[in-house]
Amino acid sequence: MEQVFYFIICYILTFLLYLIFVILPRFRYLKKKKNNKVKKERKEPVEVRYLVTRYRLNLDKVDYKKLLMIISLVSSLDISIAVSVSLLVDAYFLQLAVAFLLLVPLIFISYHFIYKYYLKKGMIKNV
Repeated sequence: MEQVFYFIICYILTFLLYLIFVILPRFRYLKKKKNNKVKKERKEPVEVRYLVTRYRLNLDKVDYKKLLMIISLVSSLDISIAVSVSLLVDAYFLQLAVAFLLLVPLIFISYHFIYKYYLKKGMIKNV
């Protein structure tokens, strides 16, 4: 029961931090871009660039704000799972190793699910 509590707290904190430091600045940038009508280079998070280059996500068809929210939810879930599982181990360095080894495959699997979602919606190029 204690692990579930840690998982929920970690998920909420991670999501809020990700929202404040990554997503909200992008929303402000999109608002400024829309008001000024000046085309600048889009400041994309690394996750969006990964989806575009690896899975050929068509950003012209995608609602960018919704994409950012999906990415923040999924990234927070990945981090929370890795932290919760690593807390099961007693040794500190082993916790770090478990978290890192678990986090990398979790990220790739979760972004593959995002790809499948957008593939189903028809927002992938050349498919």
